[in-house]
Amino acid sequence: MMTTPLENRIREVTGARNRQTLGDYQLSKFRETLAYAKKHSRFYRGCLSKTDPDSIRDSGDVRRVPFTTSEELAENPLDFVCVPPGEIGRIVTLPTSGTAGSSKRVFFTTDDQELTVDFFCSGMSALAGKNDRVLIFLPGKSEGSIGGLLVRALERIGCAGILHGPILDYTGACNAMRSHDADCAVGLPSQLFALSRLCTDIKLKSVLLCSDYIAASLKRAIESAWGAEVFSHYGMIESGLGGGVDCGAHLGYHMREADLLFEIVDPATGEPVPDGTQGEIVFTTLTRRGMPLVRYRTGDLSCVIPDPCPCGSFLRRLGHVSGRICDQASTGVASNVSISALDEVLFGTPGLIGYTAGIVRGAGRDILTITVHADDCGSAIREAESRVSDDPRLSGSLKQGLLSIEFRKGGPEALTYGNTKRAIIRTGIKVATPRLECGVWSVKCEE
Repeated sequence: MMTTPLENRIREVTGARNRQTLGDYQLSKFRETLAYAKKHSRFYRGCLSKTDPDSIRDSGDVRRVPFTTSEELAENPLDFVCVPPGEIGRIVTLPTSGTAGSSKRVFFTTDDQELTVDFFCSGMSALAGKNDRVLIFLPGKSEGSIGGLLVRALERIGCAGILHGPILDYTGACNAMRSHDADCAVGLPSQLFALSRLCTDIKLKSVLLCSDYIAASLKRAIESAWGAEVFSHYGMIESGLGGGVDCGAHLGYHMREADLLFEIVDPATGEPVPDGTQGEIVFTTLTRRGMPLVRYRTGDLSCVIPDPCPCGSFLRRLGHVSGRICDQASTGVASNVSISALDEVLFGTPGLIGYTAGIVRGAGRDILTITVHADDCGSAIREAESRVSDDPRLSGSLKQGLLSIEFRKGGPEALTYGNTKRAIIRTGIKVATPRLECGVWSVKCEE
């Protein structure tokens, strides 16, 4: 098995040859980032007023540095910017449910974006080769968008990046796959899952799933439908789009460690957790100039995998993200109802193309409504009902009468998706961790 291509690039940039030398590089860049942010950012000038960058000598010292939250970023994003307006090459605005009336805005210089292109080159080298045709189902209309950066990266490794955009018309997307004779596809997990169920005459070399939680059942379904090797990517706008990507072992994300320092902390206490223990992903940008972020709390749940990767790389791996903290929060009387749990159960349902879910607090119980999209909704619903009732994450609440589930029919023609991360739409329920975002299909979380 080939070592992840990301390792060669990180060796080249950092000069590191093992965990010790890479750790030394990261600590040095961490100190530089603190000093830079403290000097140029109004927010960090105050936040880090009691922090001496030169005092950071080990991981224990890193933990003394204050966290940055999404609410702080949304409250006044301009306070985070460290360069004059003329040096900003791209601004991305993200809605947030954590701060009423506010949106997060993330600023990048042209050089910041170039680092993302560089990471994409390494990541895509693991799944696409010279002359491959890669169909991209991601946004790309505006300058510096993720799709455009990916096209630039693919050109550098000799591939043809074909930008389609997010899937709004599944018939059109199927026709695009056929007409372009694509070898690879990149897109959102739920959208490519639906496409694989609707476009069954296609065979692909590889698929990259990104920007949302990836259920194992969804991944298996795409592999089966298209005969493709399916890779997973982890990243978010705040991390500079790129964060980590699978190698051929598919046993976790190799991280972008030349540009980002990752930690896993207990969501409740903020204290570090041992390798192999699930917690919240926290990162610090190490090379960004436009808007550096220090110990940024993502709200995503994962762990550091303690064992070496079978590919032989010395890079750390994060386990595949298991969901978001806001998604894991108690939804009322019944707990353990999350979009990730439903994904694992439902995406293995034969004939299912997709689903949406909403939960409402009733009198002494929660009512979960699942709208099933399929060619034969009756058959898909019967199978889905059986799968849900047998799942240990849901069966306890069902048997105790704390949860009831209602299935509804929604044919394939009604299947639409928003551009935000998928989650259960909660109505009449106060989420236990309002600090965190809770994106949904097309609306914000309701309280």
